[in-house]
Amino acid sequence: MTALRPNKKRRKLNAEINVVPYIDVMMVLLVIFMITAPMLTQGVDVELPQAGAEPVDTRDEEPLIATVNAQGEYFLNVGGDPKEAIELPILADRVGKILRTNPKKLVLVRGDKAVDYQRVVGLMAALQGAGAPSVGLVTE
Repeated sequence: MTALRPNKKRRKLNAEINVVPYIDVMMVLLVIFMITAPMLTQGVDVELPQAGAEPVDTRDEEPLIATVNAQGEYFLNVGGDPKEAIELPILADRVGKILRTNPKKLVLVRGDKAVDYQRVVGLMAALQGAGAPSVGLVTE
């Protein structure tokens, strides 16, 4: 005769998922993105002039940045490849279309300190002609 143990309880299966490793991975990814995001800058490399002005509050919206490099080529950070040079009338047309959909968009000009002043003034005039109520200058 075999002895049965009726009092022995069966272990219940644990159907819960341990989420601690997933939280650890998410925290590491968050730290990585927080460190690398400020390092990612779009646009063309230009040497900006020095100025002692306060920074402009850009809120949560990305500003529209038109750039003139040392060779006098124009670039725009939206509406195509930001590192591809475009003609001034095309740049003004793109800016006009963007400002018609979002008239409060901040418009900034980045001009290399070695570029002819006339190029920067021409760009600012084209931006204002495209509908920009005010145009800011980016400095270091």
